[in-house]
Amino acid sequence: MCPAGFRNFLLLASSLLFSGLSAVPQSFSPSLRSGPGALCRLSQAESERRCRAPGQPPGGTLCHGRGRCDCGVCICHVSEPGVYFGPLCECHEWVCETYDGSTCAGTCHCGRCKCDNSDGNGLVYGKFCECDDRECIDDETEEICGGHGKCYCGNCYCEAGWHGDKCEFQCDITPWESKRRCTSPDGKICSNRGTCVCGECSCHDVDPTGDWGDIHGDTCECDERDCKAVYDRYSDDFCSGHGQCNCGRCDCKLGWYGEKCEHPHSCPLSAEESITKCQGSSDLPCSGRGKCECGKCTCYPPGDPRVYGKTCACDDRRCEDLDGVVCGGHGTCSCGRCICERGWFGKLCQHPRKCNMTEEQSKSLCESADGILCSGKGSCHCGKCICSAEEWYISGEFCDCDDRDCDKHDGLICTGNGICSCGNCECWDGWNGNACEIWLGTEYP
Repeated sequence: MCPAGFRNFLLLASSLLFSGLSAVPQSFSPSLRSGPGALCRLSQAESERRCRAPGQPPGGTLCHGRGRCDCGVCICHVSEPGVYFGPLCECHEWVCETYDGSTCAGTCHCGRCKCDNSDGNGLVYGKFCECDDRECIDDETEEICGGHGKCYCGNCYCEAGWHGDKCEFQCDITPWESKRRCTSPDGKICSNRGTCVCGECSCHDVDPTGDWGDIHGDTCECDERDCKAVYDRYSDDFCSGHGQCNCGRCDCKLGWYGEKCEHPHSCPLSAEESITKCQGSSDLPCSGRGKCECGKCTCYPPGDPRVYGKTCACDDRRCEDLDGVVCGGHGTCSCGRCICERGWFGKLCQHPRKCNMTEEQSKSLCESADGILCSGKGSCHCGKCICSAEEWYISGEFCDCDDRDCDKHDGLICTGNGICSCGNCECWDGWNGNACEIWLGTEYP
């Protein structure tokens, strides 16, 4: 049994702790009042001045509209546990997003990362402060990339004639000779599929499951992916299963022909007629989502009811976000497009039409790190950026991303098997590769 006095002490301490976390900012100064319940020592004008954001004129919003001003101190309206709004209630939320298992490599302030650049060199940057160009500094010369390259996000990209993690090694051949040895028959360096290091091509191996990778050859001139039809990605077959792949070209078996041995001689249609019939209004046969055989499409992935239509034109996976939620839970999907419920709008019905924020509050959440509203490429609605529809490729929380940076395969961004997120492909389950072009799953349901 605890003594009554001790119990009372615990109750008092816990109540003070709760009230301190839930309402009063850390800068609260009780000395502004002469005693409990006493009058404030400050004039009303001075009290309000202390509760306004710097630069706000007299009569402007107090405590950013998220609290009340009590004797020069903002008492914030805390609506949920663990949310702290700052001395002037300026933060909408204080928790930063996580990156690579950790929350912000710098200091988290108002839900955004502030990178540690105390020396003023600006070498630490990125949304999560994940880029640290100090890793590019050569220990001996103390220069970035040894003075022979440029650093991007902690990685050195060396000038011609230099190589190594920090461009510390010089080639024993001239840059001209190195370039000559790496030039492919079509005149491109490593066929634009690899990196030239001292006269030798290091090919970009996009499929780590293969013996030598999809791309190989002295100048990376062979790309086995060129032998794979769209539907071959779900199996180990090349050339539609009716031929042999030799350096990116199909040699078809008897009875089959076409660029990827996809057309049987027994079909009354020509290869061109078959493809035209499978294309419909799309730029690709079966919309890049199925197998065209004698003018008829079989949609893929096999057995997935979300991809359908005469030419596989409908892909309801497009209505899902990365968590698999269809139309944000506020609409229905029809042939890959969201039909939003009343009161919601947006590509994934993610925006409410009614907003309970003031315009000032909303705009404060739409400002990018440089202080520009939605990076100058969109409009702000209820604290969220709506990127310009005229520039389809602009995306991101602050319209600061370019989806044209996402890799393509078969003419489709992320090969239609993932979502382009800020220039990188986020692949759906079972898919891998820079462009989500590699099927690593088992049998599809």
